[in-house]
Amino acid sequence: MNRYVILLMVLFAACKSTVSDTYGSTQLYAAASERAGYKVIGIKDGDTFVLLMNGKEQVVRLAHIDCPEKKQPFGNKAKQFASDACFGKRVTLVHNNKYDRNKRLIAEVILGDGKTLNKELVKNGLAWHFKRYSDDTTYATLEAAARKRRAGLWADKDPVAPWNWRRK
Repeated sequence: MNRYVILLMVLFAACKSTVSDTYGSTQLYAAASERAGYKVIGIKDGDTFVLLMNGKEQVVRLAHIDCPEKKQPFGNKAKQFASDACFGKRVTLVHNNKYDRNKRLIAEVILGDGKTLNKELVKNGLAWHFKRYSDDTTYATLEAAARKRRAGLWADKDPVAPWNWRRK
């Protein structure tokens, strides 16, 4: 299925179709240079990392999700999961050229095996679906399944969402 998603994304970009998501309605960005992928050179936390883009460092924030903070339970596990999945490897990004207030590119990250890192973090109970910025039902479904299985952070008696943790 993931292969079909990537194929559809490439076809959309080739046809200059408009793709809409929670971060805005713009054309899907899939330049020829990106199809070869970008090398991940740093992992800041579970949902933020650094890659080389056109010879420059670019910080990327994973779209649709929010991982526990590093000092929060499961924060280091989320960071390690992301690191194991992509550090030193080439990844492809799906984004709409949208940046957050910290100038981080908001993107979904497609790994070499075709899986989406954002979804894998949620599926493994290492991230929340960030419903404030995403209405993607796939992420909601993955989170509900992880909760039901008590995977990762859902094994805790009373997990605290990172947006609430940051308020403390």
